[in-house]
Amino acid sequence: MRRTRIPRAALAVLLLLGAGATAATTPVTAEEKAPASAGLLTAMQRDFGLTRQEAETRLAAEKQATALEPVARKAVGDSYGGSWFDADRGALTVAVTPGTSAGTLQDIRATGAAVRTVAHSARELAATQARIDKLPAPDAVSSWHVDQKASTVVVNVVGGRQGDNDVRDFLARARAAGPVTVREVASAPTTFAAGTVGGDPYYTGNVRCSIGFSVHGGFVTAGHCDQHTGSVYGWDRSYVGNFQGSSFPGDDYAWVNVGSGWWTVPVVLGWGTVSDQLVRGSNVAPVGSSICRSGSTTHWHCGTVLAMNETVNYSQGAVYQMTKTSVCAEPGDSGGSFISGDQAQGVTSGGWGNCSSGGETWFQPVNEILNRYGLTLHTY
Repeated sequence: MRRTRIPRAALAVLLLLGAGATAATTPVTAEEKAPASAGLLTAMQRDFGLTRQEAETRLAAEKQATALEPVARKAVGDSYGGSWFDADRGALTVAVTPGTSAGTLQDIRATGAAVRTVAHSARELAATQARIDKLPAPDAVSSWHVDQKASTVVVNVVGGRQGDNDVRDFLARARAAGPVTVREVASAPTTFAAGTVGGDPYYTGNVRCSIGFSVHGGFVTAGHCDQHTGSVYGWDRSYVGNFQGSSFPGDDYAWVNVGSGWWTVPVVLGWGTVSDQLVRGSNVAPVGSSICRSGSTTHWHCGTVLAMNETVNYSQGAVYQMTKTSVCAEPGDSGGSFISGDQAQGVTSGGWGNCSSGGETWFQPVNEILNRYGLTLHTY
């Protein structure tokens, strides 16, 4: 971890929950807003085209939606069709299947969420995705995920390749698995590791990647960064530790122990673009929420959560249960931090495009890494 001074204040949104209150109908007061760093608010204004007040209000609304989501999911039960943050309304939307009882709908609205009726339950769509996960996918099939708003599994195919024989065969088998929609994307995904070139990274073998989040005893990062050479070196080329576990493909996570004079702190580097951000937990931000990424190549960028539990078809093999975002990234950013407000979300895996022309990036959710290795996130 880079030597850095912990800031005096970091992003924290005060959440006030009340039965029947929604972000759309209940204004966010000054007391509810976080003492968000000026740098973070500047980045959101730049990347989302918001005013400072709009950025503060959105952060508070997203914090509220993140807390409401598990409550609403429990209230719906088997009729649950998914949920997402509606940036236009500033509130959580919960999808339900036809025939949901009036009492259940009342329970959902009592949590502060809006309601939308969809054709398929989240369980049905997850089962469809699981069946597709078992199919061998050609390179031109970029990824597939459950689109809760459209109540379908979206299969993304590289533009101009739908006519390929192997793609046509895959799509026919995918459609037989359940409700499927095919969309065209600009490019196939790649991971964001890079050769040794300077910056503020960590190094292993001939690869440069980025630190994700501090855990007690080390840090988490992307699994594809593990070159199985043993030692890991920090931004100043001093010895940090070793990979203690990694998985790629299938998953894309790893963790590195820290010693030899290095220590862990619960911050995400802002690279001078924003203040370093304190990490206070790892509550999952819903689809539609704003999210920011820190990496050793392109530093700090923000975007939106586009999809969860997406299967990404890299050339090395498929990786499951990834989260897709509109945030850009470039080689060397792999393993870096995705954070929403003060909540850790995941580590950068791969994507397409760059930070000049734009693109999309996937991250490996951090909670899966913590659970897999029995790690504890270092929080403030």
